[in-house]
Amino acid sequence: MAHLIQVGAGSGGMPVLDLVARDERIDRGTLVEPDVYKPHNVVRHHFPLGAVGRLKAELAAEWLRERRPDLAVDVVAADLLEPARQGQFQELARACDLGVCAADNEGAKYHFDALMRQAGRPWTLGEVLAGGIGGWVHRFAPGGACYGCVASHLKRTVTDEPAGPAPDYSAPAAPVEEARVPATKAAIAAISGLHALVTLDLLDGPPGDDFTSLLLTLRRVPEVFEQAYRPYRFRVERLADCLVCGGTSAGTGPTGEALDVALDQALARLGNA
Repeated sequence: MAHLIQVGAGSGGMPVLDLVARDERIDRGTLVEPDVYKPHNVVRHHFPLGAVGRLKAELAAEWLRERRPDLAVDVVAADLLEPARQGQFQELARACDLGVCAADNEGAKYHFDALMRQAGRPWTLGEVLAGGIGGWVHRFAPGGACYGCVASHLKRTVTDEPAGPAPDYSAPAAPVEEARVPATKAAIAAISGLHALVTLDLLDGPPGDDFTSLLLTLRRVPEVFEQAYRPYRFRVERLADCLVCGGTSAGTGPTGEALDVALDQALARLGNA
């Protein structure tokens, strides 16, 4: 039996949580989500219009308990980056068996990576590209490439491509002419389903080394994706000069103030500070 910790229950996170939590091998789930359900969320979310104004964490807990009455569900309606909660988040990371990140900001991704890395737990991350043209699913193993390594690798990959309207895969919300409209619920569901499958694979053991990141195209976009519905696999090694995990033998990276400095530098390097 396994304990899942997930950050984020938005339009992309809730489908993943729903699919993963239905697996009977998951017997406990902890959700970290501070946001309130708003009117603009309704079109791409599981929850009804009548739930507007309530905390997403509470709505998600009710959803899970209705479908898995035997599942122990805990919610933390707080921001993952809240300083006063860091001791609690560290304890939760140590207590879990696997993690899911469905946050939509770089700071939270880096921070969740640090928490899970220090606890020695595997985790996954899903990202839907703007406009729903495709999406990423990344998986991370203790001692392997950290989120900083992956984000840096993707940034360089895009920079090396021929000039054209190519999206910045490390920042899916970056402005791209063909991808300015929000992703549809169908596109979100496609990437979320893949994210859930990759996450459930972790229950069978440590992630293999055949890939770190999966890219699935959903639309053909000239000069970006030549074919729709095409998967790509990327294997990312730990970078010796990674500001987050580089220079450590165990792959845990810096801690405390040194970690904060490393994260600030990494965000600045990616242009997302």
